Amino acid sequence: MASGGGTVASLWTEVNRCGQNGDFTRAIKAVNKILHEVKEDVTALHCKIVCLLQNGSFKEALNVMNTYSKILGSELIVFEKAYCEYRLNRVESALKTIEGVSEQTDKLKELYGQVLYRMERYDECKAVYTDLIRNSQDEYEEERKTNLSAVVAAMSTWEKASPDDLGLSETTYELSYNAACTLIGQGQLTEAMNKLQEAEELCRVSLSEDLDQNVFDSKKKVKLTNGDGVEYKLAKKQLQAIEFNKALLAMYTNQADQCRKLSSGLQSQNPGHPRPVLIQVAQLCREKQHSKAMELLQCFADQHPESASGIKLTMAQLYLTQGHVTKACDILRSIEDFKHKQGMISALVTMYNHEEDIDSAIDVFSQAIQHYQSEQPGSSIHLALIREAADFKLKYGRKKEAISDLEQLWKQNTNDIHTLAQLISAYSLVDQDKAKSLSKHLPSLESMSFNVDVDELENSHGDLMLLIKGKLPKNYDQTANPDQERWLPMRERTYYRGRKKGKKKEQVGKGTQGATSGAASDLDASKTANSPPTSPRPGSAQASASTSVPAASNVVPPRQQKPATAGPGARKKAPQKKKKGGKGGW
Repeated sequence: MASGGGTVASLWTEVNRCGQNGDFTRAIKAVNKILHEVKEDVTALHCKIVCLLQNGSFKEALNVMNTYSKILGSELIVFEKAYCEYRLNRVESALKTIEGVSEQTDKLKELYGQVLYRMERYDECKAVYTDLIRNSQDEYEEERKTNLSAVVAAMSTWEKASPDDLGLSETTYELSYNAACTLIGQGQLTEAMNKLQEAEELCRVSLSEDLDQNVFDSKKKVKLTNGDGVEYKLAKKQLQAIEFNKALLAMYTNQADQCRKLSSGLQSQNPGHPRPVLIQVAQLCREKQHSKAMELLQCFADQHPESASGIKLTMAQLYLTQGHVTKACDILRSIEDFKHKQGMISALVTMYNHEEDIDSAIDVFSQAIQHYQSEQPGSSIHLALIREAADFKLKYGRKKEAISDLEQLWKQNTNDIHTLAQLISAYSLVDQDKAKSLSKHLPSLESMSFNVDVDELENSHGDLMLLIKGKLPKNYDQTANPDQERWLPMRERTYYRGRKKGKKKEQVGKGTQGATSGAASDLDASKTANSPPTSPRPGSAQASASTSVPAASNVVPPRQQKPATAGPGARKKAPQKKKKGGKGGW
């Protein structure tokens, strides 16, 4: 018996260690050994039930509770029993179990609120959470407020009720999101959109501050979606999104076979959905199999034309990543739904311009203009396209082609002087008579005057001088009147008197080598006794022998050159051309 007691004590130590590590499977094995030694041990049975709950084995946990109900009693395991019934979607049984208890604990009230919410008894649920928030003080207050805000949102959405403002601070993205749902239920869509944007930003900040938030952490969390009862809590599209995320996680964790298996299964279940195919394409691109990825996309686009637009956008993106700009343009121009959209036109013109294919860019403009000419003639989009086409053609010297566009614009608005000026400029190179006749439509100089006082503008200074001169001199006097003749050359100004005479400057050119007569002997380097020859002959003794150091007063020391750096403005040594026959060219 002593040995048995020692074995049971070590088994309890094992149960405690496994519980702290979260290894509930091993904990159950240890508990079963304890029950083998000490049958019908209440604590061991309770531990086994908790471990089964942690592993999601709710049916097995209920079987244990029903089998040992007399030993365990109803009060000890009431929470565990109600929780299993709730997770197995037996909400009526769970409600009956909770209401059969004489005194409810806080955790039982939490579960009671969840059951009432599942049964859509929102008024009672609201009362439960309000009481919990008012009478509880622990670390779960934020979660209770989130649940209460979810109840308020449900009442607003499904019952079209206008609940009272409960003063819930929207400090988390869950609270902000639920507040947005409440606004949607009340029909305040603009305010709801702003609130959703706030919730999105709060979520981004929250995730960025979470240091364990990574792919492997997400993989652990997604395992929770495999538990029993999840299918009762989520809609079909939510379950589908979870399966997509599993495939994406397999791809990002380099589980290529698992990714292909999951995405293929999703495609067989949803043959017309493009996302499984896109996941397969992304996996192929990670494996550098771009040609297979492109074939898969093309095949899906041919089989499902209703989803071809999005698929072709992905094909164009793949072509661009490989540097095939023209092929990407061909794909984009084949998308009938988008080919005349302004964004698509802008993208195509930009890409053709990058490839210096001006003719194709102009063709894109022409097709779009013809489309809007037949569908929406004279609309703002139509005229804007004509304007952009004309400006593009003028930019690249296609003035003859721009004339028709400019004429069409000018006919729409004959008061548009800017368009008229562009039209005259274009005609001046191809038909000067036409340009002269159009110039008659230009307004006169008198009608174009802007009532500007030229004298006042001329005499103005201050801020205008800052624009003209940039940085003003230190002795600039802002109150002084500017010189009226400042624009004239100095010799033409009225106050110019020429150079003063009287002092004769030393004449250059009458001394040795152009030096002045007074300084000729001082600057003649040949007369300096200590000066070495400037260019000794190669191989002579002067080239290698040491010479006397010149006096510091007679020689200007050379500038010290700093070593070149890699930064901006660094002076680089010019590359020297190698002789023919050497390696490397320059």
